[in-house]
Amino acid sequence: MATRDIYETGFDEDVQTESSGNQCPECDGHVTTKVKETVCEDCGLVIEEQRLDHGPEWRAHDADERERTGAPLTAARHDRGLSTEIGRGTDAHGNELSGQKRRRLARMRREQTRGRWRSKAERNLAHGLGEVRRLTSALELSDTLRDQACQLFRSAQNEDLLRGRSIEAMGAASIYGTGRCNQHPLLLEDVVDAARVESTRVTNAYRTLNRELELPAPPMRPTSFVPRLISELGLDHDIRRRANELAEHAEGTALTNGCQPSGVAAACVYLAAQEQGALITQSTVASAAEVSVVTLRSRRDELQAI
Repeated sequence: MATRDIYETGFDEDVQTESSGNQCPECDGHVTTKVKETVCEDCGLVIEEQRLDHGPEWRAHDADERERTGAPLTAARHDRGLSTEIGRGTDAHGNELSGQKRRRLARMRREQTRGRWRSKAERNLAHGLGEVRRLTSALELSDTLRDQACQLFRSAQNEDLLRGRSIEAMGAASIYGTGRCNQHPLLLEDVVDAARVESTRVTNAYRTLNRELELPAPPMRPTSFVPRLISELGLDHDIRRRANELAEHAEGTALTNGCQPSGVAAACVYLAAQEQGALITQSTVASAAEVSVVTLRSRRDELQAI
């Protein structure tokens, strides 16, 4: 006996095929099997419905809208988010635990912490990814940048770039490199202040990442820093539009060659504010752009010259 005579044959979900029954039991019409059901093309009789549910596996079993699948995998944790977390003072229903059970949970957490990492490299990875998550939260970056920075830190560890370097500095360099690759107006000084690491260490770590991993980091443009400066200084839309025009005009010339893009953006914002009659000082704009007043004044003179 052939195998096709033993097992039932299925159908492709996206292709319309003929059913095993050639005729409709009601009108003897032509029967076809579509994505969801088996119907008669002549009278429209539904002969059989598809029993497979191709929707998501999420189901709400109580008022808290709990899901069967759990949290998705994430690159922000060393175990992709598959670790078990032991509670502290309450159980799953929110009830207070007794002192004996709390002490038992404390001992369980201690043993779990000791056996969580299989090697020293995995422990360093967990520490580095935790630092990346802390920095992205302090800098108010998006989850997309956080996941990309965590993946960059993983790549750095796989290439053995952490040897002889600070984990905190490499985590900060991963965030800065991710921001550069995505044209995010992120200043190195902001990352250094949030990381609490020396600027030279973060700079050296970023240079190592850029050289060894060949990061696709294009040169930063002054137009990327204009919205940030306008938001920090609280200026209106007209000044932002004029500053963007000045920055785009500066990018079309040789003014931005070898110049700090945040300094050029600060000069564009200051000139636009002067044209609109806004009362703002050079030191205020320079402080928001993390540049000196001399740099702002030099870029302003060059812009006025062209």
